[in-house]
Amino acid sequence: MIEELKRNIDVEIEMLREISNYSRRLTVAPPAEQRLIENVLASLQNSLKIINQSIPSLLSGIGPQPLTKPISIPLEKVTFRKADTPLISTVVVQRSTRDKLLNELSISEGVIKKLKRKHRFEKESYEEFKGARGYFRIANKMFQQTAVKWIKKGYFQGLSIEIKKANIEILFETYVSMIFLTTFIAIFFSLFLTVFLLFFSVSLISPYLGLYTGEYLVRLSHIIWIPFVVPVATFFAIYFYPSTEKSSLAKRIDQELPFAVIHMSAISGSGIEPTEIFKIIGLNREYPYLRREIRKVLNQINLYGYDLVTALNNVAKATPSAKLAEVFSGLGTTIHSGGSLGEYFERRSETLLNEYRVDREKFTKIAETFMDIYISAVIAAPMILMLLLVMIGVSGINIGFSPLQMTALIIVIIALINILFIGFLQIKQPTY
Repeated sequence: MIEELKRNIDVEIEMLREISNYSRRLTVAPPAEQRLIENVLASLQNSLKIINQSIPSLLSGIGPQPLTKPISIPLEKVTFRKADTPLISTVVVQRSTRDKLLNELSISEGVIKKLKRKHRFEKESYEEFKGARGYFRIANKMFQQTAVKWIKKGYFQGLSIEIKKANIEILFETYVSMIFLTTFIAIFFSLFLTVFLLFFSVSLISPYLGLYTGEYLVRLSHIIWIPFVVPVATFFAIYFYPSTEKSSLAKRIDQELPFAVIHMSAISGSGIEPTEIFKIIGLNREYPYLRREIRKVLNQINLYGYDLVTALNNVAKATPSAKLAEVFSGLGTTIHSGGSLGEYFERRSETLLNEYRVDREKFTKIAETFMDIYISAVIAAPMILMLLLVMIGVSGINIGFSPLQMTALIIVIIALINILFIGFLQIKQPTY
């Protein structure tokens, strides 16, 4: 009876941990998910009550027995397995409540699956590593030796780190060769464009192309910047592309990280081996960006033979997310010092959820500020301009524009302002 009682208590502790995790998630979930999470919490609480009902019967078989024989309640073992967890749990409940417990467990599992199905995932494709092809192959043939010489001289050192952190599947030497080739093409394109604009006139307002009839020196002074600006802009655009890709990837990882750490906290409470926690998260489709970093840890262990602590420290140096690097470094320290993984994940999940709430509040304040600016710039300002236009028309003042042209200009300005506002809010808006 002692072993059965211990198993029941272990399962109850795990359920309480899940209730705590989903309760924290409920405070930041959108309305559509809140209803599902409330159903999960209700199902877990009912399951907890059913398991609690069997504890008095289990305790009655422990210790000295009373003289009068108590009324025995038939008990029965129930075995089940939680989703995304390889562990099988066994509890002892009253036979009359067995079907009710299984029903509550199936409800909670079904609702959890609905929560996960709310996210759409693209079909994952795996490709073997192949040699450079197409444009990259041409770049290697033309500039690989030059790229290697520049790299040996110490140039592009920061670029190598950015390419790794951005998860760009291109060799460092090949990427540098591609920079040289693209810049080389941009030089010839800018020279051709300069010569073309020197002898031809192009109008974008009304489509027009014709020979230039003015002074060529004046024309050259207007377009002489093109051969210098276009290649330099091309070089820096490709050079800094991995940095922008890394920043974008870091934001997406940070969006998934709080909920993944909550998931890890729930799994670690079952006493599972730390490596298995990463396997579960790495195979989970709920975290499409984070699991790529998790798989780096697994590759360090399975392919390179590193232990988990070394793998975590190595990936922490190469991950694009600073928050994930802190989680990996702290986890490595906890494992090395023999600390409790459950406590570590619980503390980190609370910290990350607090940061999540702060980010949401910041965006809400930004949206409120820009709403006020939008009302002033797009609603009040055009009305004032229209009144000013009417007054100018009545007074007969000549400003160089007809009323129709002024109206069209105001409409274009309003449209541009709307586009800028929508674009800025889209950039600032978090995707979670």
